Amino acid sequence: MSAVTETRSAPEISWNPRSEWYSDGWTVTKRNLIKVKRSPDVLVFAVIQPIMFVLLFSQVYGGAISVEGTDYTQFLMAGIFAQTVVFGATYSGSAMALDLKEGIIDRFRSLPMTSSSVLIGRTNGDLALNTISMIIMMLTGLAVGWRVTSSPGQFLAGVGLLLLFAYAFSWVMALLGMSVKSPEVINNASFLILFPLTFVSNAFVPSDTLPTPLRIFAEWNPVSSLVQAVRQLFGNLGTAPAPDIWTMQNPILASLIGITVMLLVFVPLCIRKFARISSR
Repeated sequence: MSAVTETRSAPEISWNPRSEWYSDGWTVTKRNLIKVKRSPDVLVFAVIQPIMFVLLFSQVYGGAISVEGTDYTQFLMAGIFAQTVVFGATYSGSAMALDLKEGIIDRFRSLPMTSSSVLIGRTNGDLALNTISMIIMMLTGLAVGWRVTSSPGQFLAGVGLLLLFAYAFSWVMALLGMSVKSPEVINNASFLILFPLTFVSNAFVPSDTLPTPLRIFAEWNPVSSLVQAVRQLFGNLGTAPAPDIWTMQNPILASLIGITVMLLVFVPLCIRKFARISSR
């Protein structure tokens, strides 16, 4: 009598790299959002600063600044929105620098997760923070007299463009955060990038009032293209003529090109930098 041995093969475990990548990215995003929830001061100070700029420029300086063809408050708000999303992206840099210092990145490295998901979660979390700041900024703007005169579709397109720019710029600041030696350095290092981009632009005054070298920089500054595009989409241009330069005549296309270039350049650089740090 022969013995019959029944063998069962082990069930196959399907592994989908793309779904794992999405899952890991969402997990890190939730971790960063919970961290903000437990540290509400981060959100409070991220919102207070733009509100102060709105009140400062509209109520203190607004009476002394005139813009041809439109009211200064209508002219100002697109600049404040752009400044808010650019400054908000610095949180990516400071948070990455802090995670490196506290060893959180080493902890992530010991887990079975894709390394790029850490960066995806970081930038996604900042996008959520920027969205909240944007809503509060718009409510503040309405309180000081700002109005949208375009269609709902154009308004949503303007909001989408601001958030896309914020997301792309978060990768720039994330790379800076991984490149500095300590979290204490990130604020001073980021100001070297943020101040020329936001203040040497058309955010607060028309670029044609600047000296020639600064005017040329401002007209090709990607923040200026973003500001001009948002003014156009929100219907805040009035009758003011746009400067006769391609970036100002085609600000939406110029902004989309700037966003694409930032993503194509800085996403691979961030992933390569993170992989080098994780392998130490």
